Amino acid sequence: MDFGITEDQIMIRDAAREFLAVECPPEFIRKFESDTVGHSPLLWSKLADLGWLGLLFPDQYGGEGLTFEHMVVLLEQTGSALIPGSFFSTTVLCGQAIMYAGTETQKQNIISGIVQGNLVLALALTEASVSYEPDGVNLAANLSGDHYVLNGRKVFVSDVNGANYMLVAVRTTLGVAHEGISMLLVDCFTPGVKINPLNVLGLDRQYEVIFDGARIPCDNIVGSVDRGWDIVQKLMAWGAVGKCAESLGGCQVAMNMTIEYVKARSVFGRSLGSFQSIQHGCADMLRDIETSRYVTYKAAHMLSQGKFDAIEVSIAKAWVNEAYKRVVSFAQQCHGGIGFIKEMDLHFYYKKARLNEALFGDSVFHWRKVAESRFF
Repeated sequence: MDFGITEDQIMIRDAAREFLAVECPPEFIRKFESDTVGHSPLLWSKLADLGWLGLLFPDQYGGEGLTFEHMVVLLEQTGSALIPGSFFSTTVLCGQAIMYAGTETQKQNIISGIVQGNLVLALALTEASVSYEPDGVNLAANLSGDHYVLNGRKVFVSDVNGANYMLVAVRTTLGVAHEGISMLLVDCFTPGVKINPLNVLGLDRQYEVIFDGARIPCDNIVGSVDRGWDIVQKLMAWGAVGKCAESLGGCQVAMNMTIEYVKARSVFGRSLGSFQSIQHGCADMLRDIETSRYVTYKAAHMLSQGKFDAIEVSIAKAWVNEAYKRVVSFAQQCHGGIGFIKEMDLHFYYKKARLNEALFGDSVFHWRKVAESRFF
């Protein structure tokens, strides 16, 4: 099977690389690190003008109608540049979920709004247990007339502070396993919704969202009532492979920085890169990157074919989680003490590796899925 990128994917890659070099340089990232909102309206408007926000959506809603494989090409570049903000949450996650299961009215209102750059969305999935299993969804949504009343809490909600809507996994019926879970579109400015920032690692803004009697219209259900776990599973697959693509881009930058440094750094009268142990380590970095590229693009291909239950998704996430950490760790070792200071860009990639590992299932979670699929 050939996973080489196509001509139009090369055009997306090259255009993204040029745009991010100008609009998202390290200076912008450092400035954004202290930003309290976590969303840049100016950058968002430029992404809309480029067509990035509509990449995955049909042309009837103003989008480009491309595949998830095209999105992975783009995400590899956003991962290289560490682009901040709500692009991932809005397009890769919430937008696709609404496109998959939403009503025509929801698609016309939400998808068109995303494509035009008018709407930002966030996914509220995890709770106190930080579990990606069905029993981890316990936020109560009790039916009251033509509204659901929400009481409970979500944690580690990315980029919600600048969002217009949240896509929230709720418990509409007490049941077992995946039964009784629904997906609900919640206006972030609804009375009874409180958003608190969390002090977390890295550039990604994470929040706690408290629901205290928030009333949400029944028409805001995405998909069928009590059948939302199917949507969650697709969100998990999109999220896992998307984070693999971001990680792949970060790995490439870390390796490039390391090779440039060890060639220039002189120790004991010779280039640091001339030492065999450094050369072996750099070869291991390349192995990790090329393997990550293969498993990521293979998983993206499966998703583009509609095979959301493909075990390739878990193989990719489990492998890339560890590969990103290995690459960044060796990069820091080669740089020595300066590899750990804030003045060096490398620390941003270390933080991103740790965060991407946790999102949408860590390696233990996904290797267990692989084992259960293959052997039990």
